[in-house]
Amino acid sequence: MSTVPESHTATASIEFVCTNCGRLLKVAAAAAGKRASCPQCSAIVQVPPLGGSAPASAAAAAPAPPLGQAATSYPQPRPAPDGRLQPAWSGAPSGYPTAPTAAAPHPGALHPPTAPMPAPSAPQAAPSLAASRTHTGRDTPTRQLFDRITHEISKIYVGQDELVLGSLVALFSSGHVLIESVPGLGKTLFVRTLGKVLGLQFGRIQFTADLMPSDVTGAPIFDMKMQEFRFRPGPVFTQLLLADEINRAPAKTHAALLEIMQEYRVTVDGVGHPIERPFLVLATQNPIESEGTYNLPEAQLDRFMFKLVADYPRENEEATILRLHSQQVEIDKRLDQDLECITNREEILRTIHENGQVRIDDRLVDYINKIVRLTRAWPQFHMGASPRAGIALMQAARTLAAFSGRDYAVPDDVYQIALPALRHRVQLTAEAEVEGQKIDDLLTEIIRSVEVPRI
Repeated sequence: MSTVPESHTATASIEFVCTNCGRLLKVAAAAAGKRASCPQCSAIVQVPPLGGSAPASAAAAAPAPPLGQAATSYPQPRPAPDGRLQPAWSGAPSGYPTAPTAAAPHPGALHPPTAPMPAPSAPQAAPSLAASRTHTGRDTPTRQLFDRITHEISKIYVGQDELVLGSLVALFSSGHVLIESVPGLGKTLFVRTLGKVLGLQFGRIQFTADLMPSDVTGAPIFDMKMQEFRFRPGPVFTQLLLADEINRAPAKTHAALLEIMQEYRVTVDGVGHPIERPFLVLATQNPIESEGTYNLPEAQLDRFMFKLVADYPRENEEATILRLHSQQVEIDKRLDQDLECITNREEILRTIHENGQVRIDDRLVDYINKIVRLTRAWPQFHMGASPRAGIALMQAARTLAAFSGRDYAVPDDVYQIALPALRHRVQLTAEAEVEGQKIDDLLTEIIRSVEVPRI
């Protein structure tokens, strides 16, 4: 049996590929034939003998950073072969170069394990707006108001926690909500219930193909008595507006809502007519029907703070719905008898102003900024999020923190509202659509690729 000189063993190294994650590993020759732990996936691998190391694939080979220097947890985009920016992390599409997400080990970094290999953890779920609030604070008036509102709504409207929480966050952040769901999930009932509990006016517009902008905003009519034109307000002059099946109307009708949702006023014949605050638009669209529908323009979508996806209720929730709403009792009677108005317009406006004073650390601002800007460099996205998305994230994080009884926001607040705030502001490339990529899955990868600040 041939032996290796001691001087050669002291300086030689062994390169091989991890059999679990494909990572190129490099250890000192002294570790030949021993078991070692991969620093990336924690898998236990067998170090090949000196002179018999497994060949490393070209795709896995990557230059290691200098000794002692870890790779940054927020890698910068790098040019792809077609000139686009390619983020340097795992999960990039095939055909694009990728870079390692952690520093390559230096000789001696691998060592025989001293404890059994831990079981692989289950994949993390996507961020959820209805997740439990782990960072709760004091019992503030805003938190008490939020708890009273949700408790009162649950007397009539069962389940759909994400829809309820998202709508309340948007209302107390001066935003609007786009709801995507199949028919029959009680969206109209929810808006009417919300209006009764909050003491606000409720209005509804059924969008159809022949709906005109003046049917939404109102129009001047000729007053025979005064012999002059007088403005007749349209159904948009309310406080809680349900825009039902908004994608069934043409683009010129959608355009009537642009000024209303952004500036809270209607301009007709050069005269501005302000809309009373608070004002919340809850627009709905059906995801399963495409005949007779129009895609909402990007300018319209960007004015919605959230896009919420309402799904079918759980089994126990649906059983409760059957018991509550199968007695042939008129809904107006139920709203008057079972619900109590627990707040008013003045308290809502005061709470909105107080929510705007919630502190956001500069590190959290950078965290939000990185997430938003990364959507513009992600290769599967044809269009990324606008700066308005970052503003929506900050406003919503403040409100979510106030609902939890805190006067400061934490990264969990951003994590919970990131998907609803971003999913309607990005567009997939044609290649990603053909491959069946999902926007929520890609956004989840983006969010998890950004280092969470310690606050």
